[in-house]
Amino acid sequence: MTRLPRQNKVIIILGPTCVGKTGLSILLAKYLKTEIISADSMLVYRHMDIGTAKPSDEELRAVPHHLINILEPSESFSAGLFREQAAGIIDTLHDRNKIPVIAGGTGLYIRALTKGLFEGPSADQIFRKKLREEERRKGKGYLYDHLAKADPEAASKIEPNDTRRVVRALEILSKDKRQLSVIQGLSTRPSGYDFIKIGLSRDRQELYQMIEKRVDRMMEDGLLSETKEFLKRKPARTALQALGYKELCLYLKGEVEMDEAVRLIKKRTKLYAKRQFTWFRKEPDIHWVDITGIMKAEDIAAQVLNDVAILQDLIYS
Repeated sequence: MTRLPRQNKVIIILGPTCVGKTGLSILLAKYLKTEIISADSMLVYRHMDIGTAKPSDEELRAVPHHLINILEPSESFSAGLFREQAAGIIDTLHDRNKIPVIAGGTGLYIRALTKGLFEGPSADQIFRKKLREEERRKGKGYLYDHLAKADPEAASKIEPNDTRRVVRALEILSKDKRQLSVIQGLSTRPSGYDFIKIGLSRDRQELYQMIEKRVDRMMEDGLLSETKEFLKRKPARTALQALGYKELCLYLKGEVEMDEAVRLIKKRTKLYAKRQFTWFRKEPDIHWVDITGIMKAEDIAAQVLNDVAILQDLIYS
């Protein structure tokens, strides 16, 4: 079946946590009479509503959403599974002459969909342990320096303090002997969709203040009680890494006081937002829209439509 140009388009709303993606995506989906696919690695889990800032029941009813509440915390998900499932939903929506709206801040999921995914060889825990021991013996930064010499292009795409990704890159090098950047170029397969990527940005301090207020609101709404129930479900490692739950687990274990747990949630959420900015700034073809000072979803949508002309064409065509 040959698609018309409009039928092949996919809109992606991306940006850091708390920036305003949810409200914008819902309004755009309403304007386009379409549906939303979540690109958030934690929204796939049930029973994690408050801490993940999941869309409310009212918002979920207003527009059909996909890849939200599809797994128990004890189950695992991945970028590969996201790509596979999202592509199926996109094709179904295209067949119904709808333009999908993807909303989320998990950069790896968005990259997997837009560029393809490099799986690489299976993990070698013994080799990884050996590398981490070398880092401890020879000092912080040793592994990154080693990677930078062996594969400068791969190193340039990894933060020096992101030891997990540095170790993985060196692990792949040790098994394949080719540079990671070369292997990725050969292995990734972009999809055939026409993506319109819209990035929301704010003044950093404004965003940080919004994060602090959101965390306070989450605590008032019962995040501690939700965390207690969450732990009863024997969550897997992935779900346990979710911001908010991870820090409150420390409190429940008696390792930190409540004030310290809340401070850590705020601090780590800000660091996460900073990493998201860094990740997305390296991605090509994003229409960035600065929404500093704009809080209402309707006003954010108006600003985006004003700045991204192609959206006006799609909505009013």
